[in-house]
Amino acid sequence: MPDTYLLEAENLVKHFQRPGSALIRSKQPPVIAVNGLSLGLKRRETLALVGESGCGKSTTARMLLDLERPTSGVIRYESVALHEANRAQRLKYRSSVQAVFQDPWSSLNPRMRVRQLISEPLRLNGVSAREAEKAVAQALDDVGLEQAVANNFPHEFSGGQRQRIAIARAIAVRPKVIVLDEPVSALDVSVRAQIMNLLKDLQESLGMSYLLISHDLATVRYLANRVAVMHRGSIVEEADAETLFTQPQHPYTDTLISAARIVRPTQSATYSATAPADHP
Repeated sequence: MPDTYLLEAENLVKHFQRPGSALIRSKQPPVIAVNGLSLGLKRRETLALVGESGCGKSTTARMLLDLERPTSGVIRYESVALHEANRAQRLKYRSSVQAVFQDPWSSLNPRMRVRQLISEPLRLNGVSAREAEKAVAQALDDVGLEQAVANNFPHEFSGGQRQRIAIARAIAVRPKVIVLDEPVSALDVSVRAQIMNLLKDLQESLGMSYLLISHDLATVRYLANRVAVMHRGSIVEEADAETLFTQPQHPYTDTLISAARIVRPTQSATYSATAPADHP
C-alpha cells in the first residue's frame, strides 16, 4: 500500500473458535469473520466500510481499535506496525485512534458526570487536572453544548445530546482518526442530520480522518469520500463515493444500492442515499 496512508490494514484475518465444552475443545472449524481484508485511510478523509450485517465490519473496527488481535495480517499507523510497536507507540496509537459507537447510552458510564466522562481519556494520557478541565470546556464548545452540562449525568440528556457528549469525549484528546461505528443509526431522524453536519464540521476544523462503519447508504453518501464494500469478510469493491453509487462494478455492490432505492407514487425510483437537509 502507498505510504501516504495514515492508518492501513494489510491482509487482516480474524478467526473465532466455535464454543466447546469446559473440557473438550470444539472440533468444528473456526468462524472466519474477516478474511484477507486490506484498506487504507488517508489524512483528513472519510472512508466508509459498508456491507450487510455479519459481513465483518464491526470485527474489523475492533481490530483497528486494538480491542481484538488479528489472527494474522498487519495494522500500521503512520507506517509503524502495531504488533511491533513499543509501549510508548501503542499508547500513542490508542490516543490517536478514538471511537464513537452506535448507542451513546451504552457507551457512557451512567455513574459519571459529563466532566468525568470527557476528562477520563485525558487523565489516562497523563494530562494534568487543570489542562484536562480546559480540554473538557473546549470539547463541549466544539460539539455545541453549554459548559453548565459538565456537571450533569448522561440520563439527563436526549439521545442526540448524549451522542454529542460521546463525540466530545472522542475529540478531547485531539485524535487523528475516529472510528464511527453506526454513529447516527440509533438517533431520531430529526437529529441525524444535525450530528452528521457536526461530524463534517469537526473534521474540517480539527483535520481528523474518519473510518465510517455503516449499513445506511444515505449516511455513507453524505459523509464519505471513498467507500469500501465488504462481503463475507473481504473487500469486494472500493471507489470514490460518487463513482460507486452511480457506477457500481461488483454485483454485490449493485445489490446493496438497489436495496436502498425507494419508489414514490409520483416519481420514478431514486436512491434514498441523498444528502440530508442542513439543520442549525
